[in-house]
Amino acid sequence: MNSYFQYDERLGIEIPVLELEWEMYDAVVRINLLLQWEQIRGVIPDRIMKLEAQIIEKQNKLDKEDDFVTSCRLNSDIADLASIINDLHLWFRTNQDLESKTHH
Repeated sequence: MNSYFQYDERLGIEIPVLELEWEMYDAVVRINLLLQWEQIRGVIPDRIMKLEAQIIEKQNKLDKEDDFVTSCRLNSDIADLASIINDLHLWFRTNQDLESKTHH
């Protein structure tokens, strides 16, 4: 089953890498994919919480930072972390789309 998932370094999770349209996979394969995805999906909220903690830490540093270049770097880091969180939210909702396709 691992051939259907690939670790994404940026997101810190495995994401589906499907070569065919969802409907083209056998029902057993789809069920197994959904089961594995549900396990992966279950770690997303914890991953988001860790990233949010990093954002808070960087915001606290930014509040005290007087150096412009360092402030810019912290702002950029915060934006990058927020982007990862946004992408994780999108992946978290992906399960709903896959399940609705399975039931049709």
